Amino acid sequence: QMQLVESGGGLVQAGGSLRLSCAASGIIFSINTMAWYRQAPGKQRELVATTSSGGTTYYANSVKGRFTISRDNAENTVYLQMNSLKPEDTAVYYCNVEERLPAGPFRSWGRGTQVTVSS
Repeated sequence: QMQLVESGGGLVQAGGSLRLSCAASGIIFSINTMAWYRQAPGKQRELVATTSSGGTTYYANSVKGRFTISRDNAENTVYLQMNSLKPEDTAVYYCNVEERLPAGPFRSWGRGTQVTVSS
């Protein structure tokens, strides 16, 4: 079974930057899509960005041009570089990874890392 551990969250002033990391460990099958989600207090979890095994990326409109998702397939790690942070980016950020298991695709979640942007 795969485990995901996020790191890199913290407190930053508006306009600042943070880099999140999510490392997969344990029993790992073929990894397909890797993604970042976030959940702000009182709101639903929302998709922030994804990267496919082929390198295709997707960004939510709210972060386009400010955030960059990347992955290191050799290290089974996905990153989220966050620049020009805004107070509305404050949330718990979750890593999500889809594996190609023999029985079909399976998605795993990390426990999350808190990002707080002060105005």
